[in-house]
Amino acid sequence: MADFDFDDLKRRMDGAIQSFKGDLAGLRTGRASPNLLDPVMVDAYGTQMPVNQVANISVPEPRLVSVTVWDKQMVGKVERAIRESNLGLNPVTDGTTLRIPLPELNEQRRKELVKVAQQYAEQAKVAVRHVRRDGMDSLKKMEKDGDIGQDDNRQMSERVQKMTDDAVSEIDRTLATKEQEIMQV
Repeated sequence: MADFDFDDLKRRMDGAIQSFKGDLAGLRTGRASPNLLDPVMVDAYGTQMPVNQVANISVPEPRLVSVTVWDKQMVGKVERAIRESNLGLNPVTDGTTLRIPLPELNEQRRKELVKVAQQYAEQAKVAVRHVRRDGMDSLKKMEKDGDIGQDDNRQMSERVQKMTDDAVSEIDRTLATKEQEIMQV
């Protein structure tokens, strides 16, 4: 039986899941989280940088995010980046510290956030399915080239499908947890 790299497929599927979890971490729930500012990029020193590379982010209270900018010339740029990030946040500047109070989420905003989470989940599932397709194509090519037989192809295809099903069910579980977190008042 020829070599087929199941570990590579698993690694790529896990990468899609981790990317999905990272996207979800940036979605705002009712509580403050330092990950909330992960998607925010600041124009710093002539390049785009994540906020956490120009400032320290902390959560002193459940509904407050504190951003302490290291270089006081960057305070205005960090504040502007947070305001323009479409996260609905309004930072208050206090020297080199930005205080970001998190307003209560209304029902409509919660539903919008759930839809965004569902879009992220669908993108992750598509990525997992692309990995599956690559694996299946590789198996078909190996069978066509005579490297593996029909029985081996079927067994290996079933294993690839099981890996895909497991990854998709993990995405669904993660999404359900996040939806519950968002809708919790």
